[in-house]
Amino acid sequence: MRDGLAAVRGGWAVRGGWAPRRDGLAARRGGWAAARRLLWTAAAAALFLTPAAAQGWARAKVERSPRHHEWVTVRHGNRAVQVFIAYPQASEKRPAVLIIHEIFGMTDWVRDVADEVAAAGYIAVAPDLLSGMGPGGGDSDAFPDQSARVKAVSELDPEQITADLDAAADYAEKLPSFNGQLMVAGFCWGGGQSFRYATHRPGLTAAFVFYGPPPSPAAMRRITAPVYGFYAGLDARISATVPDTTREMKAAGKFYQPVVYAGAGHGFMRAGEAPDATPGNRKARQQAWQRWRRILARLRKR
Repeated sequence: MRDGLAAVRGGWAVRGGWAPRRDGLAARRGGWAAARRLLWTAAAAALFLTPAAAQGWARAKVERSPRHHEWVTVRHGNRAVQVFIAYPQASEKRPAVLIIHEIFGMTDWVRDVADEVAAAGYIAVAPDLLSGMGPGGGDSDAFPDQSARVKAVSELDPEQITADLDAAADYAEKLPSFNGQLMVAGFCWGGGQSFRYATHRPGLTAAFVFYGPPPSPAAMRRITAPVYGFYAGLDARISATVPDTTREMKAAGKFYQPVVYAGAGHGFMRAGEAPDATPGNRKARQQAWQRWRRILARLRKR
């Protein structure tokens, strides 16, 4: 079957035969904005069980990479956004993928993801959305601990987030090696932001949502790009939104292809790469990366 999906239930795919229960979720309990805040907070609480800060293995991978990395400062208004860029080793122009970090801010793992995207042949552009928001005007690494970063990210102004992402995307589109195709991918909190960004920026080639909540049905109508979802089977607080999202995206006439990976927990793209990864997270990460690379290759303009 397309993309190796194990099963299809009502227009969305499930690996391992598990399907989240349709319960209507928070759209009937206080509105979409409140629902998203609740989901992000719960997701962050769960991820504290697998520390995001202890990422020496990710840092070592980035430091060993043969690909070119650089930090650039992208300015808009009174903001100066620090952006990590990883370039593919390629002889022709390539698409760019805007990477939106987890609720933990910019980490070594985010740079690791960017490097892996570059290894697959794409320009990876990862802005630190906590740029200038830390103590003394510092960035993500200026915060004293993980809980402080989580609090700061969860309190970011949505308009500032969008403007920062636009500035990073605009920078990417001006790179000499850019081929004209811009995609966006986000993880955890960033997954929700990736879905939201697709409601804002026309001309995206695709949006990739890794275990993030959806935007409101009204906002979905503004989406112009195909949306691909990657969800965890042991993460019902997020994956339980998939059936309603599938129905709402279909009603809006939008392309949405989610896959739920059985046996995986929230954050499996990071947790599945860690040295102490559980079998479920490790398998889900491998399957998700294979699927993501296939989609990227299919979408790339030749």
